[in-house]
Amino acid sequence: MFIVLKNKNTLLFNEFEFKCCIGTNGLTSNKIEGDKKTPKGTYNLGPVYFRKDRVIPSTNLKKIVIKKDIGWCDDVNSKDYNKPIIIKHGIKCEKLYRKSRIYDLLILINYNTPNPKKNKGSAIFLHLTKDYKKTLGCIGINKKDFEILLKIINKK
Repeated sequence: MFIVLKNKNTLLFNEFEFKCCIGTNGLTSNKIEGDKKTPKGTYNLGPVYFRKDRVIPSTNLKKIVIKKDIGWCDDVNSKDYNKPIIIKHGIKCEKLYRKSRIYDLLILINYNTPNPKKNKGSAIFLHLTKDYKKTLGCIGINKKDFEILLKIINKK
């Protein structure tokens, strides 16, 4: 089973089609940190991260609770580049615990993992969107579709 980005507006999984949004600058086969492009390729999915104060996902995927101090390192000079971290001063990171709801549910797209190459891109997620505005390189779908996807997807 594959989740396929059919085009910049459609995500496919089996017979399901989901409206989506991608990076501001489209797709790329040569991702660079900060280019606002969504990487092309075939990638495994990682765990589901979620805000338990806002949603409890129903899924067979591994689940990780997003706590206030969790971030995703996008600092190319850090040994933790493109890995989850406890937020500390002096390290650039994507904060996962937000006022906005885009990270209430997210699935890690295992791009540039597990041995990340510096400056090749980090924090590539399938996350929530309400308005389908372009992302910084992730893929966004609405909450209803995300919840459907979580129920039908499996660990393989």
